[in-house]
Amino acid sequence: MTTFPMKRRDFLGGAAASAALAALPNTVSAAPMLTRSIPSSGERIPVIGMGTWITFNVGGNEALRRSRFEVLDAFFALGGGLVDSSPMYGSAQDVMGWCLERLPKGRGDGLISADKIWSPAGGTGPEQMEEARALWGLPKIDVMQVHNLVDWRDHLVSIRRAREAGRVRYVGITTSHGSRHERMAEIMASEPLDFIQLTYNIVDREAENRLLPMAADKGIGVIVNRPFQRGALIDRLEGEPLPGWAAEYEINNWPQFVLKFIVSHPAVTCAIPATSRVDHMRENMAALSGPLPDAKARERMRATVEAL
Repeated sequence: MTTFPMKRRDFLGGAAASAALAALPNTVSAAPMLTRSIPSSGERIPVIGMGTWITFNVGGNEALRRSRFEVLDAFFALGGGLVDSSPMYGSAQDVMGWCLERLPKGRGDGLISADKIWSPAGGTGPEQMEEARALWGLPKIDVMQVHNLVDWRDHLVSIRRAREAGRVRYVGITTSHGSRHERMAEIMASEPLDFIQLTYNIVDREAENRLLPMAADKGIGVIVNRPFQRGALIDRLEGEPLPGWAAEYEINNWPQFVLKFIVSHPAVTCAIPATSRVDHMRENMAALSGPLPDAKARERMRATVEAL
């Protein structure tokens, strides 16, 4: 059996985890949430979303599914919106549908579903989109993306046809590898897109050179994946003292520090950290409130992390 290292801290005991869930509010706080407009439509969405890679790939295990349900319930209770998945992510789509079906009435009303076409998964683009809708249990997928640019020409045609039929709202492409940045830029220059998805964080800043400015110039939304380097970045920072001035931006821990750096970039629409823990979800979603760093503060944040 494959195992993954714990992230941020050792796993909470059962009683503490239950207490963390019980402490969640029944409704979203009245405090204003940080949102950004999708450039192509003006629709505003929360700047912190949720990924499902690895974390929601739990198969039919009932206990693990219920654990992921608690994470999703917390996400929406704390103001979440965009949730991203892919046929590449094993059982994640199916588990997401299972969780959505069990949410309290009205809890998931703010859902912005995001999924992908991934050629190695088998089937045609239209077949994969229909399967995604069925697995999520939704009449449409809001954001449909070409996963890692594979067969992007054919898949963009399929996604646009699905949009014309009312089964998709937004069209996008994704990459999680810097080696594909040049190709992504070429597609952005030649194709009308609503979204791109890429890796960007306080350490991995290659996207600042070309893709983020290009997205801002062309009016393309940006979804940021791997904000924590699959947990490695937070593990690296965890033992370091948080700078006192971070409190000016209502930053109380390193996950919030990293997320606020990401979403304070003017071109970024939404970041999608993934987690399997309610306490980590609470930390992530706390980045939805408080002031965002300006350009000078962002440079200070960058320098702080580089000096550690």
